[in-house]
Amino acid sequence: MGNRNTSPLPIETTFKLQTQIPTWPQGNGFGSGIIDLGGLQVRQITTFNKVWATPQGGPSNLGATFYEPSSIPQGFFMLGSYSQSNNKPLYGSVLVAKDVSNAKILDKPTDYTLVWNNQGGNGYIWLPTPPQGYKSVGHVVTTSSEKPSVDKIRCVRSDFTEVNEIDAWIWGLKKEADPSGFNVYGSKPATRGTQGVGVPIGTFIVQNNGTAGLLVCLKNVQPNFSAMPSLDQIQTLMKNYSPIVYFHPDEEYLPSSLKWFFENGALLYTKGDDTNPIPITPPAGSNLPQGGSNDGAYWIGQPSNESFRKGNLASAESYVNVKPMLGGTFTDLAIWIFYPFNGPARASVAGVTIALGKIGEHQGDWEHVTLRISNFSGELRSVYLSTHSNGSWTSVPELEYQSNSNKPVVYASLHGHAMYPKAGLVLQGNAAIGLRNDSAKSNNVMNTGVSFQIVAGEYLSIVEPPWLNYFREWGPRISYNTATEINKVQQNLPQNLRSSFASFVNSLPDEILGQVGPTGPKMKNNWSGDEKV
Repeated sequence: MGNRNTSPLPIETTFKLQTQIPTWPQGNGFGSGIIDLGGLQVRQITTFNKVWATPQGGPSNLGATFYEPSSIPQGFFMLGSYSQSNNKPLYGSVLVAKDVSNAKILDKPTDYTLVWNNQGGNGYIWLPTPPQGYKSVGHVVTTSSEKPSVDKIRCVRSDFTEVNEIDAWIWGLKKEADPSGFNVYGSKPATRGTQGVGVPIGTFIVQNNGTAGLLVCLKNVQPNFSAMPSLDQIQTLMKNYSPIVYFHPDEEYLPSSLKWFFENGALLYTKGDDTNPIPITPPAGSNLPQGGSNDGAYWIGQPSNESFRKGNLASAESYVNVKPMLGGTFTDLAIWIFYPFNGPARASVAGVTIALGKIGEHQGDWEHVTLRISNFSGELRSVYLSTHSNGSWTSVPELEYQSNSNKPVVYASLHGHAMYPKAGLVLQGNAAIGLRNDSAKSNNVMNTGVSFQIVAGEYLSIVEPPWLNYFREWGPRISYNTATEINKVQQNLPQNLRSSFASFVNSLPDEILGQVGPTGPKMKNNWSGDEKV
């Protein structure tokens, strides 16, 4: 495949958090290293032996490296090889398994099928052939054309498996994923959320000519939350991993606590009697209507004075939803932040920054960061950053950290409060016309672990605050005409960009357009589901 630059690849460095993982307070099986899936014990291996590497293709055209787990404990067996793109430091994991049921949950493959080799090279990817009643959950990678030993890997009994799907692209023969070619992807359970029982193994999926290999993931057949953290352990997790949020130097609209929001003038409006709003009872909104649906019967409004809109950073709290994920092998700490007001948006049009008038403004803004933590070790594995109506997962090596700590640093965009892992400009759109998301460090910063409340966690028997079960809107419906606002901006644009600009603005989600007041965290699909990407 040719010679690459001789400078070290990112993957040649193994990433480590800045400080040691703490000793967790005692309780349950969290951080114990082993999780029992109902007679099948699994361990998470993070040390590897390199098997084969390629220096080209895949993300950043830097190739990929294939590994097998090392230092496998006595009695445990490999389930599949691991692969990672070369454009990031090594920070992976793969599960190994041990049958403690005496019911033959694991068995050797009967044979192997060669899935791919690099024609004249020394890289070979093999698919185990499972015995009847079993399924393959991972591939084997070798540097020889000779089939691997059937003793090398184990297949899993079908009733301990769940449907898998492809995850992020790892490698292919081209610089971009080509559905008609050969590609390697990560894998993840197809059904995810707090009730999902699929357990990711950390292995990869091969796709050849548009068809993915029929691999599956593991299944937790008795998800009893035995590996989930206790309240004391969650407190320690927040102390160690809670994000540091930096706000832009020009940010006018900062977060507040809900207690401050309710005490300083938030009002409950009732449809049909909207001239007689009533104050909301602090500190937790005990007089807010509970349950039901977002039927328009109630909404929250606020005083028109600008000082209220600017929030109160000194009072700000974060609100934590604790979620069992991926069959109870991970804990998601969804950390929610409330802003009384979302400011006006700005666009970049042909490189010129254009204020969008009232577009983007709305009352009541909820944003969040989610920490995904391994229940095997208590180690932070990835962070989800919400960006308007979507978001993305950021791997731990790609994050910035507060000095001498494992607390990730994130940046809230100017006015819109979308979360990003790096400071700078992110354009939502294209180079000609895009929504500006500017972020930078300033003296306005929020340590989400200083003042926080654990507001939900079904297995923890948390008493949820009344505001959490208020299912209506946290702001009134639109009070301006979008077409009028677009027209105001268009008058200052070149004629050839006006139509494109109008189409761009109309394509923005309602959250940005401010057409409706947002609902609270519990009404979002990701409250009990996986994060939206």
